[in-house]
Amino acid sequence: MHLYKLEETALLKIGNEVFHIPEPWDTLLNQEDLHSYLSRIAHNGSPLAGQQADAILQGAQAPIGRQEVWAAGVTYLRSREARMEESKKSGGADFYDKVYEAERPELFFKSLPQRVAGPGQQVYIRRDSAWNVPEPELTLFVSANGKIQGYTVGNDMSSRSIEGENPLYLPQAKVYERSAALGPCLYVPQHKIDPDAMIVMDIFRSGVPVFADSVSINRMKRTHIDLVDYLFRECDFPHGVFLMTGTCIVPPNDFTLQEGDRVDIHISQIGTLTNQVAYKPV
Repeated sequence: MHLYKLEETALLKIGNEVFHIPEPWDTLLNQEDLHSYLSRIAHNGSPLAGQQADAILQGAQAPIGRQEVWAAGVTYLRSREARMEESKKSGGADFYDKVYEAERPELFFKSLPQRVAGPGQQVYIRRDSAWNVPEPELTLFVSANGKIQGYTVGNDMSSRSIEGENPLYLPQAKVYERSAALGPCLYVPQHKIDPDAMIVMDIFRSGVPVFADSVSINRMKRTHIDLVDYLFRECDFPHGVFLMTGTCIVPPNDFTLQEGDRVDIHISQIGTLTNQVAYKPV
């Protein structure tokens, strides 16, 4: 089942049927067992008419309320290699090799909810960076009690030139306006997501494909439970939290995003997140 966020309420889609949920988003997401709760709503409710449901779904927003967004780094071998490549000149390459092999994962704050782009919205690239890329990531929604309740598609926009200059510049490379995108919905399965689920990313420039790649999430070294455990060790999240789980899809070193590019990220069972690339208005 799939949850779509509207301005104040939500839509639940199960197969071809769509149900309206008037409950506040943050309260809804933090039900003790979200899948069972949504199943009861569908069982007791009446689906919306097809055309009405389709029209309302067009206005779906990023599936986030008052939650923070965090991210995990170097969870795939390809990510380790890319981070080491970009940091060679600064002497920071060994840090990423050590993180990949360490027991403790790399976890960092990514975004406040007001900085997150939703489906169809713009993501930003930095004017002070010569090397900007999208990072497609399976993103967990973890409720206030530390339970993984659902999944969405995440885009962890990154400045590789700033990050590569010095590892201490990571916050500037990762945390800025519209540097995160989530959507198109929250996927709430009865059991955890299929480990063979595929992440697919396509980048278009003037309507022409300029990059495409895909990977299975089973290539990830660390488990979702392990990442959540470390995140919750010394932090409380009263409204829950979104956790991006890292990327294995990295465009070549001679590629950088340009204003007007379109980024499509698809994760099987969840859907496709589409965003246009722009500079933050001055």
